[in-house]
Amino acid sequence: MIKSKKGLYLHIPFCVKKCNYCDFLSAPAAEEDRKAYAACLKKEILAYRSAEYEADTVFFGGGTPSLLSANSIKELMQTLHTAFIIEETAEITMECNPETVDKEKLCAMRKAGINRISFGLQSAVDRELALLGRIHNYERFLRAYYDAREAGFENISIDLMSAIPEQTESSWEETLKKVIDLKPEHISAYSLIIEEGTVFYDRQKELMLPDEDTERQMYHRTKELLQNAGYARYEISNYARPGFESRHNLKYWSGAEYIGMGQGASSLLGGIRFHNPYDGRRYRESCENLTALRCEEERLTKTAQMEEFCFLGLRRMKGISEEEFRELFGRKLAEVYPGVVEGFVEQGLLAKQGEWIFLTEKGTDVSNRIFAEFLLDE
Repeated sequence: MIKSKKGLYLHIPFCVKKCNYCDFLSAPAAEEDRKAYAACLKKEILAYRSAEYEADTVFFGGGTPSLLSANSIKELMQTLHTAFIIEETAEITMECNPETVDKEKLCAMRKAGINRISFGLQSAVDRELALLGRIHNYERFLRAYYDAREAGFENISIDLMSAIPEQTESSWEETLKKVIDLKPEHISAYSLIIEEGTVFYDRQKELMLPDEDTERQMYHRTKELLQNAGYARYEISNYARPGFESRHNLKYWSGAEYIGMGQGASSLLGGIRFHNPYDGRRYRESCENLTALRCEEERLTKTAQMEEFCFLGLRRMKGISEEEFRELFGRKLAEVYPGVVEGFVEQGLLAKQGEWIFLTEKGTDVSNRIFAEFLLDE
């Protein structure tokens, strides 16, 4: 019996070089180590075989998944089809660093079943790329992008980053316009967040970062340029042409279940959040035992589910549905959060249209403050 459709996430914890802003679980590794890791990942995938889960999205993330050999990618895709019922129209994404792919490899990915590429560009200005610690320049990205088109990819996403060191409104606009001219199907535009444990964190006193007003102007200019070019903002930092929204990421924002596989990967399954071991050795030793892999299990209480429904759902531009809240939790939103929505509506930070509640343009500027009001005392 098919239980339900899931999103599948495969974590590939390798990179050529750690970027200056990156706090993800990733590190350089030799080809031999990458092959050994792929073998462990296949064992974990097969451990799910008896559950007969159906999946409608697959996402290879990292790190730099495109560092895997074409053969490893093909074998992982074959293993996924063995262990899961993969929907024929499933969205299957591979994150790519432009420096790690060529036309031959991209063709092999497409043949293996990958149908969506997410390129980490970050900036179209070479000096900014160097400051970020990226291993590619803009010309190298362009070659990878056009190679992907020639390989048959009709769904390409490009990641961009604003508010980075020495960036100006002018240079950010240059990046946006260059990317718009390429006509990708999807664009993610995030602001730099300096995280502990990164090179930028240790050097933050010397970084020449845009001030808060400049960062805000960049954010609003992003929306203006992308919407004028036919991209709809469907989440605070994500834009897409109609029909090309990231189906996998929408699962995270809508509270849908997903299975994370690989070192440190997180899952939400059966109302329980858990993650795989962060330690590589422990992951390798446990990769065939799903029970041993589970770390820090947290069964979501009804309170936690209501909180996440609100503050994750409000990240989407369409917002949250009062009717859906009532169907899921058996209570009215206004009963659980008395006066909260009304207060924000009066301030012009939230708006209501029928059963839907969503952020206004003004509200997106202070979204974290709004989300905090949807946290409840247990």
